[in-house]
Amino acid sequence: MVELGLGKNMVRSTRFWGQAAWVIAASRSGISLTEFGNLLLGKGGLDPFLEDIRTLWLIHWHLSADVINPLLAWDYLLNRWQEPELVPSSALKVLYKEASRYDAGVSVVTLHQHLDVFLHSYIPTRGKKGRVQEDNLDCPLVELELLQKVGDRESPSNEGEREAVYVFRREEKPEITQELFSYCLSDYWLKRYPMERTLALRDIAHGHGSPGQVFKLPEEDVRARLEIIDAATLGCFVYVESAQLQQVRKTEKRIDWKSLLKHIYVEEASHV
Repeated sequence: MVELGLGKNMVRSTRFWGQAAWVIAASRSGISLTEFGNLLLGKGGLDPFLEDIRTLWLIHWHLSADVINPLLAWDYLLNRWQEPELVPSSALKVLYKEASRYDAGVSVVTLHQHLDVFLHSYIPTRGKKGRVQEDNLDCPLVELELLQKVGDRESPSNEGEREAVYVFRREEKPEITQELFSYCLSDYWLKRYPMERTLALRDIAHGHGSPGQVFKLPEEDVRARLEIIDAATLGCFVYVESAQLQQVRKTEKRIDWKSLLKHIYVEEASHV
């Protein structure tokens, strides 16, 4: 609170989002950096000042891929939202219905705030001249341009008012490098299919919490990435394709997520 000039509530918020991004975790001595957080942000870290857009994609990945305590809006809207457009009033209805399955006392106001946080994590609040609206600073994840405003429509709940209409950017994303994709594929496999030796293309492209879903990548782009997964994972994964089957197989080589994480940034350094 003293070093960062944060109030009590902001400290709680910072702790929550730091844990959600897998950067910090609770320990016996209090709060400490995770191995991921230390490798990324610690002394001599891979990207301590979040200057690399691939780091922002990594944070987006960890916010979206939690299996044990998933964030409702991230988990549902990235994986189960089937509409071509994302309209806040419609999204709020389905999120309320989903949340009510687990908590009968869930508040619409709380869910509305939760949805707003999701939207403002990816949509900038700055005006055309760079003016900050309502004293809000943009979340770094707006640089991903994952969610885009395409228009507005009349609000069904507030006559005379209009609400924004958004779409996910579903296209190839070169800034998600092969090394970054491979790290996330390994993380997805470990969290959701730890006992499986093979994964089908459809699971990696469309499965719940998969790289294809979380990053909103076209299936053909996912396929192209899998075709060269052998080199990107140093032989840990290989892609096998036949007339009836497209899948990735684990080899006998040990998969080290730390090496895959470092490889994301080593590749960039080797090109300088």
